[in-house]
Amino acid sequence: MVRVVRVLIIYDSRTGNTEKAALKVAESVKEVEGVECKVLRVDDARVEDLLEADGIIIGSPTYYGLMSGKVKEFLDRSVKVHGRLEGKVGAAFTSSGGTASGAETTILSILKALLIHGMIVQGTPHSQHCGLAGVGAPDKREEELCISFCSRVARLVKRITAAEG
Repeated sequence: MVRVVRVLIIYDSRTGNTEKAALKVAESVKEVEGVECKVLRVDDARVEDLLEADGIIIGSPTYYGLMSGKVKEFLDRSVKVHGRLEGKVGAAFTSSGGTASGAETTILSILKALLIHGMIVQGTPHSQHCGLAGVGAPDKREEELCISFCSRVARLVKRITAAEG
């Protein structure tokens, strides 16, 4: 029997732009055969949801070069499952108000938490090396980057899950 691979997307959004990005991320993940995807607003996410996922993608608006307070608070509460996320695949995305506005540092702030949990993060040698960063609502170019980024993350989750048996 083939095990279903699960990717969880947790996001925060104040203006709706990060939510639009989260839905585009989910759409792209679902295109990879054999991968299920669950999308939760951070307000509705439970720390225990992290344990049920093989891959976790977290999205936040960029606030002063950092993740939102709600995402930070959620990650702070994830200490309850510390050591139990090891080997899962993690990724991050953000939506910001403009270029050079702290998007990359926002992504890195999320990735640091995932790395501390022992998660696996895949970068890319192409555009947007650390994760997906958009300005405002996703446009056509960002949608194409999203498809590439998210399918790569979903395929990595699938490979690692299959290797674990």
